[in-house]
Amino acid sequence: MNFDKKLFYFIAILFISCNNNSLLVTGLQGVNESIKEQYAPDKRVAIYDIEVDYDNDKIIVSGETDSKIGYQKLLDSLKSLDIDFLNKIRVLPDTVIGNEMYAIGNNSVLNIRSEPKHSAELGTQGLLGMPLKVLDKNGDFYRIQTPDGYISWVDKGGIHRMNKGEFDNWSNSKKIIYTNSAGFVYDSIATTNGIISDIALGGILKYISENRNTYEVEYPDKRKGFVKKDEAKVLTEWLANTTATQESIEKTAKSMLGFPYLWGGTSSKGMDCSGFTKMTYLLNGFVIPRDASQQINAGKIVDNDLDFSDLQKGDLLFFGTKAKEDKKQRVVHVGIWLGNDKMEFIHSSGNVHISSMDENNALFDEMNKNRYLGSRRYLGVKDQNIIDLKDELEL
Repeated sequence: MNFDKKLFYFIAILFISCNNNSLLVTGLQGVNESIKEQYAPDKRVAIYDIEVDYDNDKIIVSGETDSKIGYQKLLDSLKSLDIDFLNKIRVLPDTVIGNEMYAIGNNSVLNIRSEPKHSAELGTQGLLGMPLKVLDKNGDFYRIQTPDGYISWVDKGGIHRMNKGEFDNWSNSKKIIYTNSAGFVYDSIATTNGIISDIALGGILKYISENRNTYEVEYPDKRKGFVKKDEAKVLTEWLANTTATQESIEKTAKSMLGFPYLWGGTSSKGMDCSGFTKMTYLLNGFVIPRDASQQINAGKIVDNDLDFSDLQKGDLLFFGTKAKEDKKQRVVHVGIWLGNDKMEFIHSSGNVHISSMDENNALFDEMNKNRYLGSRRYLGVKDQNIIDLKDELEL
């Protein structure tokens, strides 16, 4: 049953049950759940935490959402019944955030957590210069949304908030991208002197000027410093000269060999399996979904026979538990196919390393071969979940 038919079905029942409060609330909860399934099926990239209750002879709808369409659908459904209700829903971002609804990553790496506290699980990471939407605030933490749509919480020290004008000014300014695995931003042209901060692979800062050996740069919070020229490139020039090919994907992936595994990590300081594939594609000019269970829904399906014969270098391989009658497929791991006669793939597990699907290879990975689910091709595929940065910057 499609969404509109399901919604009509629930509302029809509600008309019949308006004189029965218990049935009315149950029906409204069904409407509410249908709207959530339609407009916020994945809580990692959308917020729809709304409840329907009954108190003192009145229907109460409360909670929060960032879906204006879903919110309006719920209101329209309630109004169509001509019943009295109390609206206590927050549509994010709201007045708690004010007009500073944007932010830029202000540390080398942003630790973005599942809850607004330092002890919470690391959900993902951001990088210096990353553009963010700000949705909510809780204590010293802000709920933000990254360019890949991921929503979670970051400490206020990791970001610099901006209004629309300031954000547009930053977005349209000339920038540099850091291309070494790790390094520093210095406080003077003499780069043997003081350090302003560290900087990690993929970090971005505003370009101010350059000399023979350094770029003068500016942070989102207006601090100024200097980056060694042989460790960075002008962002637009780097991107214009970046062509994602099978060979470039392999070269980038292998440049991260030995990087440590970190659950929730997407940086050179540590990366999980999907953080590694995400970083590999980012350094080739693409923003792809965050988690393996999201990445498997992007690109083109390849290797339907699950025998590796249809794979090409750069394809993503997914691993986990196959679907059963009573359970859905569960994706827990991802790697990148290297497309050689050794049946090798590269992935982050313990650290970034190469394994093989060939049982005669010393690098044979029996566990992952036994839980192989299928593959997706991103290169050369147009997909709304695969963002080409050249299109974003209109190069």
